Amino acid sequence: MNFSKKISYKNIACLFSCAIFFILTSCEEDLTKNKGSQSKNFPSQIINNANIVQRDSGFVTLKAKAPIIEKYELIDSPYVVARKGINIEFFDKKKPKIPGKITAKYARIFEYKKFYEAKGDVRITTNEGQRFAMQSIYWDQKKNRIYTKDTVYVTMEDGSTLVGANGMTAKDDFSEYTFYNNSGDFSSKRISENKK
Repeated sequence: MNFSKKISYKNIACLFSCAIFFILTSCEEDLTKNKGSQSKNFPSQIINNANIVQRDSGFVTLKAKAPIIEKYELIDSPYVVARKGINIEFFDKKKPKIPGKITAKYARIFEYKKFYEAKGDVRITTNEGQRFAMQSIYWDQKKNRIYTKDTVYVTMEDGSTLVGANGMTAKDDFSEYTFYNNSGDFSSKRISENKK
């Protein structure tokens, strides 16, 4: 009798420890599943009062200032965002002392795709003196193209104006551009120069 009680106590203890093991491992699996499904869309870096200088072979190509820049690097398509606006100066080797300028209330950069977007009172001034105003613009750096479907207001260096009611596409250096459904007030001198 005494021997059978010891065996049954050992069996119960063994069953109890097995049950605890399975409960703990199932809880552990649930925890890993929960952690895997949690959102990773939060900034991995935050830069306050950002002042960024980009160089190519020692030549300054870009200067950017923003009140706050957030980097989202833990997701499938990492990006950088300036939610409180951005002010960019871009430099051309042909006219290194006269930068072009871009300002916007919001900007987002997909670094791997080399795709940029700016929104909210976007203002662009080229180093030739042309001024563009629109609500949003997109830049595909791989294709060297910028475009928008918003109405674009352009003031040329001679004071003439142009409105592209259905947007525009352009080379990213603004050497060529196409406006859609446009109207404007061009000087006759400029039109005759273009006809030659």
